[in-house]
Amino acid sequence: MEKRKAKKAVDNLSMLDYQDSAWKDIIDAYFPEFLMFYFPTIHRDIDFNKKYEFLDKEFQKITKDSELNKKFVDKLIKVYLKTGEEKWILIHIEIQGTADKTFTERLYVYNYRIFDRYHQDVVTLAILADDSENFRPESYKVKYWNFEHTFKFPTVKLLDYQGKIEKLEKNNNPFAIATLAYLRFIETKNNKNKRLFWKTSLIKALYIKGFKKNDILNLYRFIDWLLLLPENIAIKFHEEISKFEEAKNMPYITTAERIGMQKGKLEGKLEGKLEGKLEGKLEEKLELAQKMIGYLKINEISTITGLTEDEIKKLIN
Repeated sequence: MEKRKAKKAVDNLSMLDYQDSAWKDIIDAYFPEFLMFYFPTIHRDIDFNKKYEFLDKEFQKITKDSELNKKFVDKLIKVYLKTGEEKWILIHIEIQGTADKTFTERLYVYNYRIFDRYHQDVVTLAILADDSENFRPESYKVKYWNFEHTFKFPTVKLLDYQGKIEKLEKNNNPFAIATLAYLRFIETKNNKNKRLFWKTSLIKALYIKGFKKNDILNLYRFIDWLLLLPENIAIKFHEEISKFEEAKNMPYITTAERIGMQKGKLEGKLEGKLEGKLEGKLEEKLELAQKMIGYLKINEISTITGLTEDEIKKLIN
């Protein structure tokens, strides 16, 4: 019974890592490119000569007590505009992975909470990474008698790029590649051999296009998390990429595989704790707890990590 609970907890954490880490990391690495690809008008108005600032930890504090359903990734970034004045605004990004009827309400609540915290203009942007053609939220409205309030936000539906695959393949923006990987994920849900082909093709294309080592590793991590393969097929993938790298004399993915090893190490620690075997250092326990905040209850995090509830609360506050 405990073994099954441990496995379920590991699987849940892996899925949270899949949902969060892949998108968060690629936005952190390529935020200007994110706006350039999905919201070019906004990109043109931002002064990237002035340093933008990620406020994700502050955002977590703002939304920590929300009871609204959280399904995917959110980011908060402070940026400056090209207006000639010291004007900055906050860009709130939500990446939604499922069709959720509470989505527009959650965005409205988060937008107001951010404004209430900073008293600066807040622009909310949404990326819809679900597989439903009909899920296309764009506003939250309240209207009674002579009272009316409308909260409207720009959205990008990734499924809408299905007819633009050729253009995506020619575009070197990291988010063109991320979008293409998402479309291949949707296309190959029920065909693992086909997924192996497209995953291999996407990775090889990074070398062929002349991406530098760091970019290849960043995009590899995203593609690897998204296009998951069963272990027996994953072996074929790594064999194929190893041969390709040998021919190119560019052993980058060999290094990138260590990312997966670190993930396995983290999962092993979690499962070990659930079986009463975790003897990690305090820093490791705190790192584990930080990943679970917002997804699991405090007492559950305490059980998994061995930290006290007070220690976990300090991470939140």
